[in-house]
Amino acid sequence: MEQTTLLRLAGAGLTALAGALALGPVVIPLMRRLRAGQTIRAEMSARHQAKAGTPTMGGVIFIIPAILATLIFAPRSGDALPRLIIALVLTVGHGLVGFADDYIKVVLKRSLGLRARDKLLAQVGLAAVLGYGAVEVLGLGTAVTLPVLNLTLELGRPLYYLLVLIMVWGTASAVNFADGLDGLLGGLSVITFSFYGLVVALAVGQTDMAVLGTALVGGVLGFLHYNRHPARIFMGDVGSFALGGALAALAVLTKTEFLLVIVGAVYVIEVISVILQVLSFRLTGRRIFKMAPLHHHFELLGWSEGQVLRLFWGAGLLFTLLGWLALPGMLAGR
Repeated sequence: MEQTTLLRLAGAGLTALAGALALGPVVIPLMRRLRAGQTIRAEMSARHQAKAGTPTMGGVIFIIPAILATLIFAPRSGDALPRLIIALVLTVGHGLVGFADDYIKVVLKRSLGLRARDKLLAQVGLAAVLGYGAVEVLGLGTAVTLPVLNLTLELGRPLYYLLVLIMVWGTASAVNFADGLDGLLGGLSVITFSFYGLVVALAVGQTDMAVLGTALVGGVLGFLHYNRHPARIFMGDVGSFALGGALAALAVLTKTEFLLVIVGAVYVIEVISVILQVLSFRLTGRRIFKMAPLHHHFELLGWSEGQVLRLFWGAGLLFTLLGWLALPGMLAGR
């Protein structure tokens, strides 16, 4: 790794970390004044009920410094500038969608939050930015490579744009479902963005995307100081949606679309658990899990939050290792 690249990555990560640590004491009292407290579902465990009223919308603690650090340290030559703009639009755009959802639910006290139709329309627009930017602006093409098989398929524009839409909607939703215990999504995000920033982006020569990934890692690490058990603040949809948007953007812009299925398998499992739970209850009237997403099932089995975190973080590391092993073949087959 070149010294300049190393300095950019270190600068972005440390700046975002310091910024998040500094913002915590400002944001937490602000959310308390706004009475932006988390409501807890009645079926949750007694331990979880004790978290009612904990401030949420804490994602701004890491989003703001991560974006600023990226703008300061990311290169802008060649394709880097348009690629950076696209990735930041996806990150900030999803953050704004999540912020609107949080604000309506916890500040205005309207339990349904942002209407599903409005949320989907916003994500369709953001997916259009990502798909059009990747294909028409950056010229990345519409071919995708399947990991492990190392098989490249040419999808053509209609199918590829549909894939990008599914990725954007699915990734944001899956990451959002993984946010439910103190530090759970934060820890998973550190693992995932470390891989995409320090391994994938650098492997394909995208220092700008490496800076974004590293800045998000630094910001989330700073946020975890306030979100570790017992959490003083939750990230809310503003944080989880921003992370989901950024992750989808990194996968598309590095042309590792299907690698995300392996690396982000914990997110996939979480959303599948919700789908199976809903289908089972509607078709049979019975539930498969004590509660979905899956991490709540373990919690209701009597596991401590620490035990659940160790299981899910360990699984996240394992799937990331599998993705790392699959990456060289994917890149060689492109």
